[in-house]
Amino acid sequence: MRISRMITAVEAHAEGEPGRVITSGVPHLPGNSVFEKMQWMQTHADDIRLLMLREPRGNPALCCNVIVPPCDPRADAGFIIMEQSEYPPMSGSNAICVTTVLLETGILPMQEPVTELILEAPAGLINVRATCESGKVTSVSFRNVPAFAMHLDAQIDVPGVGAVTVDVAWGGMFFVLANADDLGISLAPENGRQIVRVSEAIRHAAAQQLPVIHPENPEITGPTITNLWGAATDPKTDGRGAITIQTGPYDPEHPNEASGILDRSPCGTGTCAKMAVLHAKGLLQKDENYVNAGPMGTTFTGRIEGLTRVGSNDAIIPSLSGQGWIYGTTNWTLDPSDPFPQGLIIGDMW
Repeated sequence: MRISRMITAVEAHAEGEPGRVITSGVPHLPGNSVFEKMQWMQTHADDIRLLMLREPRGNPALCCNVIVPPCDPRADAGFIIMEQSEYPPMSGSNAICVTTVLLETGILPMQEPVTELILEAPAGLINVRATCESGKVTSVSFRNVPAFAMHLDAQIDVPGVGAVTVDVAWGGMFFVLANADDLGISLAPENGRQIVRVSEAIRHAAAQQLPVIHPENPEITGPTITNLWGAATDPKTDGRGAITIQTGPYDPEHPNEASGILDRSPCGTGTCAKMAVLHAKGLLQKDENYVNAGPMGTTFTGRIEGLTRVGSNDAIIPSLSGQGWIYGTTNWTLDPSDPFPQGLIIGDMW
């Protein structure tokens, strides 16, 4: 067997969302922060993302993480998040997967019943509290970066859909949020094709009509992702949502051909963005929980731990909790004669 590259990974998921965690096989990534390391990887080593996330080694719904040495001396580890079309500054489900892998594989020492650690994400430091029992991480809670709304109840014109009222908020990524019930869209997972088509049209329109820049990092812009939300259908939850992850370019001339995939989990950063919107509208207060359900009914529990400001924006300090599971370990290889060294995309999966 000829091998020109080998990448070792641990396969994990958080409440259904797969988050592969690379533990070795990645070259040194220079930078004075994990954000700078992410930028360098995006420019000089994006072939790793393509190899790991595209077929035959990946699939459209897969996320991937690279564990890197932290740059902030307060952090225990750093991680870079990779998705099908971008490098998100932060991801809740991936933070849960990374924490689970770090502790259950022994990369970082596990202390029972609680292990506390600090992760450096591209978005900043994340304080993590993991409950552990018999070598298993049974729950991960973390204090996310501050979340804030930048547009509330703004109206945009969405080709093929019409006028849509949206919010734009930061929860670790910039989301455009819209009420699926108002649009007459079912958030049932079997309705994924319609959810993706409408979500991608809304995202594209919002990026043009309501562009935003992070007040503390002008290199982060958006919105880059859509959160369609609806009223709770389970009395144990407070709401539900469907997050669409873009998997290919959007062509406004052919909106019915939009490509994307549903986040299998309730989405951690999406839950934080939703809580920021609810707080800005006076619907969720400090020290209140928000239990958010995803397409499959799995949940993340968010909570407003405090209030702050980011630039000129009122912001919340959110926490989020959920659970991750490891389901395999892998050595991914590349044959030097492989005709698809950066993976392949074929248009039979929306």
